[in-house]
Formats: sequence, structure tokens, C-alpha cells
Amino acid sequence: MNAMRKPRVGILGGTFNPLHIGHLILAQSALESFELSSVLFIPCATPAHKSSRALLPGKHRLAMVERAIGWNPFFESSDMELQRPGVSYAVDTVAALTRQRPQASFFFIIGADTLRELHKWHNIYDLLALCRFITFARPGNGLDTIKPADLKLDPPWPERLLKDVMVGRHLEISSSDIRYRIAEGLSIRYLVPPEVEMYIAEHRLYRR
Repeated sequence: MNAMRKPRVGILGGTFNPLHIGHLILAQSALESFELSSVLFIPCATPAHKSSRALLPGKHRLAMVERAIGWNPFFESSDMELQRPGVSYAVDTVAALTRQRPQASFFFIIGADTLRELHKWHNIYDLLALCRFITFARPGNGLDTIKPADLKLDPPWPERLLKDVMVGRHLEISSSDIRYRIAEGLSIRYLVPPEVEMYIAEHRLYRR
């Protein structure tokens, strides 16, 4: 990577309840495909688009992220949403990051399902002006059939968003399934990093 180039920072937000291998692969794919300088993992406090009923306290979710990525010099974590009261809106986070790192360009990493829902996000046009979205689709999900009008956003945003769609690795892993397996006494080996598996066991998380 060109050391003189403006830093290109990826943003991967979510509940990380818990963080799993799929999150890490998504971050690594974005890092390589878009030549990012780093990827910033940001656990949310109160999700805007998910139920928070089964959400662990932020300190545990942040700790699992930190343990999982601590060895990777290109990954970093932030507790900025956990420190901010209320619903964790992406536009507030990216605006704060822009003030903190005025030299950087920001790339918000999402999946194809989220792309279709962006029009529902809080102050989406302000957010689109602050960062570039990069979308990873599952192989064979038919994303190539999506028309700009399907995104329900004003021009030129649909065309710009669709230019930054890439096919990513397909892994059938979800945090909800991991929580279910733990509650049922099943193994989560190979679904989460060893550091996360150990943390969950140490703190007896997600058990009935």
C-alpha cells in the first residue's frame, strides 16, 4: 500500500453478539478488495434495525471483538457507540469519525441484504455523503438483477452503490445460531475465533 496515500478506513458495525468467523472474513475481504488501510470494528449500543432483547452488555461484546482482532495490525476496535447514549445511528458514528480523522476516507462495509434496506436508514443521504458503501453479496444471490430503482434512493446514489458490489465468500454462520448452539450445549468450535470461544466459556455467556 502507498504510505503517502490518504488513509482508507473500513467500518464494520454490528451487535457482534457474538463476533464470529464470518465477520472476520468480511473484514479481510474488504481490506484486500478495496486496498483499505485498516478496518474498524464498532459494536453498537442499541441497534437501530434489530431487536435488543437478547443483546449482551456492551462490555462483553467489545471484549470479544478485542480478543479476536488483537493480533491483526490492520484491524482495530472502537467503543464510541457504546459510549454514546440512545440508538446507535451510523450517520452519527461516521460524522464523529470524520471529525476525529479528517485526513481519512471511510468505507462502510455491508452485506447485500442491508443494501436493499439502506433507504430506511436514519438520515441516509447525510450518511451517503460522508462515506462510501462497499457491499459483499453471496455467490448466486441474484444481485446482478437488481435495478437502481429497486434501492429506492434518489440518483445518483443507486448507481454509485451498485458499482461497489462484490461477491464475497459464502459462510452459513450467524450469531443467533451460535447463541442457540451454546444454549443447547453444542460446540461452536470453528464458528468463532478460539479467543471468543474461550471468553464465552470463561464468562458462561449465552447459557440458559
